[in-house]
Amino acid sequence: MKRYLQIALSLFAGALLVMPMSANAGNEQRAGSAGATELLINPWARSAGWGSVNTAGARGIESVFLNVAGTAFVENTELVFSHTDWFGDADINVDAFGFTTRVGETGALSVSIMAMGFGDIEITTTELPDGGLGTYSASYLNLAVSYAKKFTENIYGGVTIKLINHRIPDLSAAGVCFDAGIQYVTGEKDQIKFGIGLKNVGPAMNFEGDGLSLSLGTLFGNYNQTVEQRSSNYELPSLLNIGGSYDFLFPDNRLTVAANFTSNSFTRDQIGLGLEYSYKEWIMVRTGYVYEEDIFDSAQSQTMFSGFNGGVTFEVPLGDSGTRFGIDWAYRHTRDFGGFNTIGAKITL
Repeated sequence: MKRYLQIALSLFAGALLVMPMSANAGNEQRAGSAGATELLINPWARSAGWGSVNTAGARGIESVFLNVAGTAFVENTELVFSHTDWFGDADINVDAFGFTTRVGETGALSVSIMAMGFGDIEITTTELPDGGLGTYSASYLNLAVSYAKKFTENIYGGVTIKLINHRIPDLSAAGVCFDAGIQYVTGEKDQIKFGIGLKNVGPAMNFEGDGLSLSLGTLFGNYNQTVEQRSSNYELPSLLNIGGSYDFLFPDNRLTVAANFTSNSFTRDQIGLGLEYSYKEWIMVRTGYVYEEDIFDSAQSQTMFSGFNGGVTFEVPLGDSGTRFGIDWAYRHTRDFGGFNTIGAKITL
């Protein structure tokens, strides 16, 4: 047990060592220079409903996005599905599926997949800029495998490895990154929680494929020459989350207050506050606000979100076996595009 405690504390120390590095986070000269920014999209409805601020108290498969340590609280098996219409009528969809299950007495193994599709895109060339050659499709696919463990009665930790794939018919990019998180729970009824999560740490990516080839035509009447261009590397949008939460517990009711600070490497740092009310864990209503610099100034803001989020969950038991089924909805307000809606379903076995 002492060895487990040392491992958990080393995760805390590692995150604290990264914090001084975040002094350069939010550097405006680096804004927009990262790739694989779909890693910043929360595909899950419950946690998105209050602005992804629950780094300290996230539980179940949705913890893979917020703080993987939260998956260690799973008692049996969870399956979650979700769908988001991104950018309104732009035919961009974010779909996610994940499951987590107990492994041994104190561990949990999770697998989740997030897919982002962009619909049919018109094929254009320099000779035919208006199209007429048909359509093609582009896709993002992220596969995450996570393991979390209960180290002591108060400390939980976990790690995630994520495989990243970006693809169009003649170009693709593949990469890998890691997440690590830890949660500390205390209080007479475990109502006080703290969490630290380090996300999207990995090597730079670049595109490869025939789409980077340029035909120079026939030289000297003998053969065709093709030159392959090189794609620039792009870094991943790493970040550090630090959060806390407190549960106000009443008979049949719970009110949770959560706060979170996000230190971004390539975008402005964010501060979030959220509330979640629960009645018997059957009905849950949540809201949150995420602030960053110049968010109220449409000319200077670097985000399309206004900061307001809301959501609701209906979850009911199915018989006496402990199986539960829930429906989730979340709304993220934007200055344009009409806001984003996420619908999800959760089955606990």
